[in-house]
Amino acid sequence: MALALCLAAPAAASAITVYAAASLREAFPEMAPAQTYNFSGSNELALQIERGAPADVFASAAPEEAQELFQKGLCSRPVTFATNVVVMLVPNGNPGHLKSVYSLRQGGHTIAVGIPGVPIGGYTRELLARMRLSSILTNNTVTLEKNVTGITAKVALGAVEAGFAYVTDGRIVSDRVEIIRLPRWAQPPVRYQACIVHRAGADTAGAQKFMEVLTGKRGRTALKKGGFGLPPKA
Repeated sequence: MALALCLAAPAAASAITVYAAASLREAFPEMAPAQTYNFSGSNELALQIERGAPADVFASAAPEEAQELFQKGLCSRPVTFATNVVVMLVPNGNPGHLKSVYSLRQGGHTIAVGIPGVPIGGYTRELLARMRLSSILTNNTVTLEKNVTGITAKVALGAVEAGFAYVTDGRIVSDRVEIIRLPRWAQPPVRYQACIVHRAGADTAGAQKFMEVLTGKRGRTALKKGGFGLPPKA
């Protein structure tokens, strides 16, 4: 009697866990849908990783968080994979009648801004300082948000008259908000960096493959589609 030879099917690659800035919530799942994602403020995610969170890859909206983890030996050398620009968002119909960011100088408006510790909060304050408009954060009623998702939600719902976020976030809710561009000369250098997390039990091989996709054609295509800028190819 012939014996049937049973060949075990190769095991499917398990998903890695990616901790990423909230502004990447659309681009990353499109680029690599099989992974497990945790999207939030970059500073909050970095703190969780320092405390032992089960992340395999960390993607930050600013270099500082990733570089700090690297200096502490908690991740590989960070790689810049995308850029962005800061814009002002207003609800559809522009209820505050804001023609530009300068309209906020008169005060009396409601605006949503990132908290100082999160990248979008830092970028916003740097941009306003360059434009000598820091006073709008005291002349108006300001709602502080932990990440860009909170900012765009407040604007899209009409809970505030304006909010400062990335242009990519404005595109995500473009059916409910209007994007007011800010001067190029005042833009801070918004750079996204990613690294492989060093921890016991990390899927280093899977993380490396993710990084290759992120910096390769598929990743660059997804990021460009989402409105991100791209650094020169290595």
